[in-house]
Amino acid sequence: MNKINELFANRDNKKLLSLYFCAGCPKLDNTGEVIKTMERRGIDFIEVGIPFSDPMADGPVIQDAATTSLRNGMSLRILFSQLEAIKAEVSIPLILMGYLNPIMNYGYEEFFRQCVESGVSGVIIPDLPFKDYQNNIKPVADKYDIRVTMLITPETSEERIRFIDEHTDGFIYMVSSAATTGAQKSFDEQKQEYFRRINSMNLRNPRMIGFGISNKQTLESAQANAAGAIIGSKFVSLLKESKNADEALDKLFKALEN
Repeated sequence: MNKINELFANRDNKKLLSLYFCAGCPKLDNTGEVIKTMERRGIDFIEVGIPFSDPMADGPVIQDAATTSLRNGMSLRILFSQLEAIKAEVSIPLILMGYLNPIMNYGYEEFFRQCVESGVSGVIIPDLPFKDYQNNIKPVADKYDIRVTMLITPETSEERIRFIDEHTDGFIYMVSSAATTGAQKSFDEQKQEYFRRINSMNLRNPRMIGFGISNKQTLESAQANAAGAIIGSKFVSLLKESKNADEALDKLFKALEN
């Protein structure tokens, strides 16, 4: 069974916590160290960012991390090599998150084959049109048993959400708002209503809520309305600031208590 499916099937109502970081930031060679530290500290699954020069769904923090990573020399080929080197030491699911252009240039067949060889269980491609997913990506991903997670936002129609739910497997990424990534202090009533609306749809796939989670209020709100929460910008900024994954996690966990 794919590790993502296994995680959600066996969570026993546990609220999951996933973290995102951009591979190659703050240092080119710290990918394996960051991943192993996260697993040791209890993170349930990890989104490993593929740096891109034009990350349109991301706010300033992740844009800056991508720029740093690219300047450090990170590439998909190097990233796969780093992940393969720690494959035997990592048991939690790893998900690559990146934009379509680098993946397309790498070649879909080679990309998904390398995912398997490096221990990756899934991918998230924010700018992937659903038609392209069905026609070009899904057949290759299914061949290699890699899960492709699609994103929904408050503007996504119910018809499209149900279509995504029917044609994907693993989990659905619920973006908390239509804005770019970035920490928020709270989720207002409008966002709460969006969460309740999706809950009432009784979707087949579990959901994870991301974008804006940085403190106790946003974390608890996400966990109350989904299988768990995904934190990106807050951790990325702490990791770049401390340059040490353990220190960054200490600061993150403290922030999530307040």
